[in-house]
Amino acid sequence: MTPANETEFTRDAEDLAWRLDWNLLRSFMVIMDVGSITEAARRLDLKQPTVSNALRRLEETLGRRLIERGPRSFEPTSHGRALYDQVAQMFGSIERLTAILEEEIEDVSGTVAIAMATHVTTPLIDETLTEFQTRYPNTTISITVNSSRNIIDMIRAKRSAIGVCLVREQEPPLEYHHLFRESFGFFCGPPHHLFGREGLTVEDLQGERSVSFDTDRIEDVLRPIAMLRESAAFAWPPAGVSNNLEEVRRMCIAGLGIAALPVHVMERDVRDGLLWRLPPYESAPEIDIYAVCNPDTQLNRAEQEFLRMLVNRIETTPLAERVYGNGARAAAKQSAHA
Repeated sequence: MTPANETEFTRDAEDLAWRLDWNLLRSFMVIMDVGSITEAARRLDLKQPTVSNALRRLEETLGRRLIERGPRSFEPTSHGRALYDQVAQMFGSIERLTAILEEEIEDVSGTVAIAMATHVTTPLIDETLTEFQTRYPNTTISITVNSSRNIIDMIRAKRSAIGVCLVREQEPPLEYHHLFRESFGFFCGPPHHLFGREGLTVEDLQGERSVSFDTDRIEDVLRPIAMLRESAAFAWPPAGVSNNLEEVRRMCIAGLGIAALPVHVMERDVRDGLLWRLPPYESAPEIDIYAVCNPDTQLNRAEQEFLRMLVNRIETTPLAERVYGNGARAAAKQSAHA
């Protein structure tokens, strides 16, 4: 590029920055989030022609087709996907302004924004919450629950400070701190005809109805669970689906079908007679849980301190002691109090 062309390119880029209507970008982001102009109009409380016109005006301003759309089709173009990645980060940074501006200069205060998967049960999080609130009583913890896939998107787009979720593959430049490893097993509830039966094998599960997580797919974060489910040859379709652990557990206890659930989280339900563990009992699939953050996200002082406490607890706690119901953890506590 010649100096003259480079100057013209810079001038065009600066001109575009001033001409762009942020409302158009916001409409575009919502359209991409929900995958539908009709649903985007409902979310934005606008009429559908208004949202369609906003997308058209944005495409005209940028000189690029962003979404290929027809009566039964909706497919973002490569330009549309690239723009969405940038717009999500821009609006994520703006959403973070409240957290940055609300903190008091003289004290650690403000809100700690955590995006949490429903599967996560660990003393590392619980004890960090207790320590943090005791030390900094003027802070607020805000926990939103989402799927692990969406949490990674939120952290990448700077829409949350800290994410706690299941991770299959780490994506740079995000930072990952290993919390614990979660083992999954099959369970059924009291109404199920396999409840209480001993000596079962995986072959006894073939053809049974199941309940599952909506991310329980071969290509998703719960791939090990999906592969185990396939080996069990459950009937299709599943009797129930949810993205929430408590709702999958509820359907399982109600007898709708067999569910793959975290073993250490279900120990109390097994003791209380609400769930029954089914085979396989050995070589249970394992999934790693991480605390995830984006080094490009500006954290307020409260979030910085919470993350520091959590990472310190991770680094000083042996892996065997990071889940409830673990014999090694109980023994360690007894030794500490002896």
